[in-house]
Amino acid sequence: MSLEPKAGGETAAHTRLKRLAVAWAQANGFPICGLEVRVPKSGYRADVAAYRRATTGGEACAVVFECKQARADLLKDAHAEAETRARLAELTERRRKLEEMLAVHRPDLRRGEALWPEYDAWDFSALEHQGYRGLLAELETVQRRVLRGTKFSKMFRYRCADFLYLVVEDNIFAAAEVPAGWGLLVRSGDTMNLARPPARLDPTPAQRHALLESIAMAGTRAIVGRLATSAVRAPAGLASSSAP
Repeated sequence: MSLEPKAGGETAAHTRLKRLAVAWAQANGFPICGLEVRVPKSGYRADVAAYRRATTGGEACAVVFECKQARADLLKDAHAEAETRARLAELTERRRKLEEMLAVHRPDLRRGEALWPEYDAWDFSALEHQGYRGLLAELETVQRRVLRGTKFSKMFRYRCADFLYLVVEDNIFAAAEVPAGWGLLVRSGDTMNLARPPARLDPTPAQRHALLESIAMAGTRAIVGRLATSAVRAPAGLASSSAP
């Protein structure tokens, strides 16, 4: 398993958190690990996922880790879902009131499709009104956020693993910003300290198996990538001499 920084720009600090998450998982009985694992159902990719097979007297268990090296990284994926929905309701009401006002001052925008004016529709699509256009733009942004949900709340709601852990540097957030139901692992030197235990989510056996398959796929991609890189770097004579 390669833990070198990715070509896409992953920082050394983020790579270190992933390395420590893998070490913590294996030290705590999760020997099967993968990096950049697609989490079934959620539509997201986890930094690290780990799995423990069923044993006599114990069932299988799956764990997901999200690594955040800075407060901005944490908050980017942790929009409060309730606050977002409240904001959507507020913007929708503002749009309704503004369109009522515009309808009074711009009767020319009536479509003229109904016999009585109070039942007619209005066409605001071509209206050049800065405040109205700004409101529509913000409304669209918030609607997309609600439809997508947030990464932490979605993975918790869909019970993507038995346990979910946030892996962070020390002192990057306020306690209230830690996602609900997630455990918290805080880096201290080259070790991870459990600052808050996670809620147990009890996913179905099928969900655990799907995550195990994703871990296997992530491991396969890593191996194939390393083999391809090795083949490119190998001297031509060495490559040909090893052929049957």
